[in-house]
Amino acid sequence: MIKITFAQQTKVTGTISDNKQTPIIGATVTVKGTKIRTQTDTDGRFVINVPGDQSILVIGYVGMVTKEVSTKGKNNLKIVLSEDQSALNDVVVIGYGTQKKASVVAAIAQTTGKVLERAGGVSSIGAALTGNVPGVITTASTGMPGEEDPQILIRGRSTWNNTGPLILVDGIERTMNSVDIGSVETISVLKDASATAVFGVRGANGVILITTKRGREGQASIRGTINNVIKSPSRLPGKYDSYDALTIKNQAIENELSLKPESWADYLPQATINKYRYPANLAESERYPNVNWDEVLFKDYALSNNVNLNISGGTAKVKYFANADYLYEGDLFRTFKNDRGYEPGYGFNRLNVRSNLDFQLSKSTLFKVNLSGSRGVKKSPWGNSNSDYSYWISAYSTAPDVFMPQYSDGTWGYYAPNVQKGLNSARNLAVSGVGYTTTSRITTDFTLDQDLGSLVKGLNFKGTIALDNSFIEGNRGINDLYNGIQSKWIDPKTGLTTYEQAFDGTNRFDFQNGINWTTSGGTVQDWSTQRRLFYQGQLNYAVKLGTNHNITAMGLFNRNEVATGSEIPNYREDWVFRTTYNYANKYMIEYNGAYNGSEKFSTKNRFAFFSSGGLGWMLSEEKFMKPLKFIDMLKLRASYGAIGDDNVSGRWLYLTQWAYGGQTKLGVTGEGSELSPYTWYKISALGNPDVHWEKVKKTNFGIDYSFFKGMVTGKADFFRDRRTDILILGANRAIPSYFGVDAPVANLGIVENKGYELELAFNKRLGQNWRLWANLNYTHAKDKVIEADDAQLLPEYQKRANKQISQSYSYVSAGNYNTWDELYGSTIHDNNDGQKLPGNYYIIDYNGDGIIDSKDNIPYGFPSNPQNTYNATFGVDWKGFSLFVQLYGVNNVTRQVVFSSLAGQNHLVYNEGSYWSKDNPNADVPLPRWLSTASGYTSGNRYMYDGSYIRLKNAELAYTFEKSKSFIKRIGMESLRVYVNGNNLYVWTKMPDDRESNFAGTGWASQGAYPTVKRFNIGANITF
Repeated sequence: MIKITFAQQTKVTGTISDNKQTPIIGATVTVKGTKIRTQTDTDGRFVINVPGDQSILVIGYVGMVTKEVSTKGKNNLKIVLSEDQSALNDVVVIGYGTQKKASVVAAIAQTTGKVLERAGGVSSIGAALTGNVPGVITTASTGMPGEEDPQILIRGRSTWNNTGPLILVDGIERTMNSVDIGSVETISVLKDASATAVFGVRGANGVILITTKRGREGQASIRGTINNVIKSPSRLPGKYDSYDALTIKNQAIENELSLKPESWADYLPQATINKYRYPANLAESERYPNVNWDEVLFKDYALSNNVNLNISGGTAKVKYFANADYLYEGDLFRTFKNDRGYEPGYGFNRLNVRSNLDFQLSKSTLFKVNLSGSRGVKKSPWGNSNSDYSYWISAYSTAPDVFMPQYSDGTWGYYAPNVQKGLNSARNLAVSGVGYTTTSRITTDFTLDQDLGSLVKGLNFKGTIALDNSFIEGNRGINDLYNGIQSKWIDPKTGLTTYEQAFDGTNRFDFQNGINWTTSGGTVQDWSTQRRLFYQGQLNYAVKLGTNHNITAMGLFNRNEVATGSEIPNYREDWVFRTTYNYANKYMIEYNGAYNGSEKFSTKNRFAFFSSGGLGWMLSEEKFMKPLKFIDMLKLRASYGAIGDDNVSGRWLYLTQWAYGGQTKLGVTGEGSELSPYTWYKISALGNPDVHWEKVKKTNFGIDYSFFKGMVTGKADFFRDRRTDILILGANRAIPSYFGVDAPVANLGIVENKGYELELAFNKRLGQNWRLWANLNYTHAKDKVIEADDAQLLPEYQKRANKQISQSYSYVSAGNYNTWDELYGSTIHDNNDGQKLPGNYYIIDYNGDGIIDSKDNIPYGFPSNPQNTYNATFGVDWKGFSLFVQLYGVNNVTRQVVFSSLAGQNHLVYNEGSYWSKDNPNADVPLPRWLSTASGYTSGNRYMYDGSYIRLKNAELAYTFEKSKSFIKRIGMESLRVYVNGNNLYVWTKMPDDRESNFAGTGWASQGAYPTVKRFNIGANITF
């Protein structure tokens, strides 16, 4: 007899949604341990029959955390899936495609737009990247509205020419500041040859891939972000007030009387010095000024605002993402009343709009359209360039006692004896006029993605065409140049007043302030207008043979045509391929390359082939590793390849260029000599037909790991780049002076750059409500010049070879000479040797020739780019609360900052610590000079600062209200997140100010720049 038993089944129904209560279409519902499964419908509903001996359902959906739900005693379930925070990291954006993270053999780091959004109200993507991506080194130098983008290096430098990375937005070469943070889905940084070889001549300095957000199938999701930022000057150089500065001046005079007895005439009685700090009345306060220029010029704070609104969603046929982002950056400068009817200063307004559309034309045809526009308006003084230091110089080098910024009668201050010795930034800004520079960008991408699986399984074609245009309009605003304004100076010795405008230059009557400015409607700067045409065709092939063999191949052609102004377009052409093989997700091989063409070189050097290969071994998949249960993933990677670079200065380097003009002297030379009757052609630039690409060979070894069920993850990379054929300008070549013309550019340089990156992440949940997390990373990169065409007979220390590219140089001090006997025994200087004083530095006679001269200027300290960068971010989540702090620092970097006290008989003294005296021979610095003039070597390395710093880069406290909160439901929200955060909140450093480099302004630290800022932000994310 056969006994048949039928297991009782239970009908279970339910709905599945995400955290926003949006139904999830197509989620998989499986009875655990069986093949019984179903999917949710368009309303997120499902029905499934569960055998009586089973009670667990497994719920899964792409991008969501898989969830197991018990059905015991339940027949109607309401299931909420949470977003898998690692989902974006499971797929890595690479050059011309994506790869699963597990199969990547290249050195690629990726972050998300969500990470960038927490950067304390920062609007610059470059600034927000700081510390969040290993290998990316950022350097900030200014806080000027609209100009805050830092300089970016990837893994240091391997050339003295252009070092900026290639930046692609949705696969098209574009500027980073054309995208707002709210539009960013992911940012990938490609660092080694395996990752960058497909970009050929453009990938040598690394590549940054910015991918913007796209719509997803489902109901519309509306998300708004509001940031209200309070920003203030971060750190300006410390300076003494008038009282202390004049006291130190008296000490300097006493110290140098033996050299300059006449300086005693400038010695001030203490009673007079007291008047600068303790004036008896208004008249004395104006005669004896004591001005804090930092407070005069800059507000305690300025306001900035950023509002972002986007909507996304779609159906199976059409998906959409639309975004609008408005940014206002306020001005740190105070508003100075000028009685001329306009308000001067700086500012920046920008509006970005974007629409990314996906049209599923058929099951196999997807058409993508990306449309974006940007309009930024920068306000600044009329005719101002970013290097015009006259508007902030007073905060750096105008003495506190020279004049009042503005006197009580409304007259501005100026220094009559020497106007250039004391610039009045307040006056300069007040009557500077107003200029508006408008930058407009329009970008359009059209992509056809065609599945050709009906012809060949796994074959896909993608074609893209992009048209970009940018326009700059300038000279719009108020031109108030050369319209005089009354200024005066009160001589503190006599009390007499000198007026700058003694009379009206037109009618010779008394000068009257007038309103003489003119307006300008603006003109398009044709020379800055840029247009780009980019088109690309790409074939992708992917096939799986059996169960373990995964093969992919990609072939691609693209062409770039870019022109600025009226120039002949620049052309680049790329033929690219990539092949990968993956065996059982255990062994990975990749080989890729590019055949590139650039019109920058002659026909024989116009095209070149660059390629790379990579290997990967998923060690954790080996049987012998399985007993080590704590290891989730352990992968070894290695890559090697050659990349090119055509991003060099000059375009027609291979052509000899001729100029028309000038005549030749005939007969006797000298004044009035006879000239040829003809005007001649002459060589203006000597071409080099052999000039070609710079080449870099990149080697990388890496390890990726994950331990304890993802609690500890990270990676380590060790890299070496050897760049050859680096272009050297003719002026830097070892060519004799009698050559006749400037030598041609030549590919003669060699640089080696090597280092390592370490990354460690910690993520631990404690119970239902707590999560602790941390991200740590460290980058070390050190370059070395191997060959720079140095003159053979130069001493080793004067050659560029065997130094770093941006190596600092200085005369080096070795303590002080404290007595006259020690002074007389010191090495003589080749100029002003008789102006030495006890307390000055011993300067090292490096070449031992018995004299201090220019040959004793030697490599000192470190380069101007940091060798080491490190980041530590620590966070904790509890229920709806989240808190994190981010520390970022650099070291092994030297920065020259020449803040010279009493320079040029200016009563400005910087706070440099204690001054030398007979009673304090171990002081920080020697006393400054007044009338005596020491040699230029006397300062030694006094102004070469250790540029290391540790910065409290970001901090945030946030709370998220979910839809479960009743008031959120009532007002129709899905979620509300409110937060307070900050950026650049504090810095620990030995530098006298908070600039990380001197590239902003004129490049001279003493002339300063618009101050860098710290930010305090209150914001909210609202989702409907």
